[in-house]
Amino acid sequence: MPQSRPRIIPEATVARLAVYLRVLAGLADGGRSHVSSGELASAAGVNPAGLRKDLSYLGPCGVRGVGYSVSGLRDRLTDALGGERSRPCVLIGIGRLGSALADYAGFASRGFEFVGLLDTDPATVGHRVGGLQVRPVQELEAVVAETHATIGVITTPAEVAQSVCDRLVSVGVRSILNFAPVALTVPAGVDVRKVDLSVELQVLAFLDQQRDGTPPLLAPVRPAQGVAR
Repeated sequence: MPQSRPRIIPEATVARLAVYLRVLAGLADGGRSHVSSGELASAAGVNPAGLRKDLSYLGPCGVRGVGYSVSGLRDRLTDALGGERSRPCVLIGIGRLGSALADYAGFASRGFEFVGLLDTDPATVGHRVGGLQVRPVQELEAVVAETHATIGVITTPAEVAQSVCDRLVSVGVRSILNFAPVALTVPAGVDVRKVDLSVELQVLAFLDQQRDGTPPLLAPVRPAQGVAR
């Protein structure tokens, strides 16, 4: 497969490339060697034209009439998304969600490794989750320095998320994944991705309501005074 230097890729495209990579990993596990653009697009929930446009950022990838090499395209995507080397991550907030994330083995196969888990609860500190011992959040700066973590994952309550974020930034963490239900303020040069599960569920509820034919409960728009109806 010809190699070419990837162009600057828009953030929205990067998110879709990550989905394509997940689909390709599943196909590879199933023993597939090639996949058509239509099949890959369908599995990823996009249209074939959009898929081809996204992949064009990587340079020539497929062969007309043959499709894409599953292993070859997976390697190209892995390289473009920076998954060729392990990314050390620290996770702050070992509640139910944090514990589930820390214990999920699938991150390692995508190049992400939790190297530090931190919490404030004395009943949680000292326990092992996903093979790591939970340390007190007071040691956050020391853990980042020891492990050279480059990504911080925040699963704390909303009221402390900003202070945790500030501490991560102060020790050089420039990539933050935020699960707390609050918008974080960060300086230039720091990237924050917010995952709000309640918003996603609300969107699904609305779509489910539409599918059932139930009209959405929207307030009627009242005409402005003085405007003829």
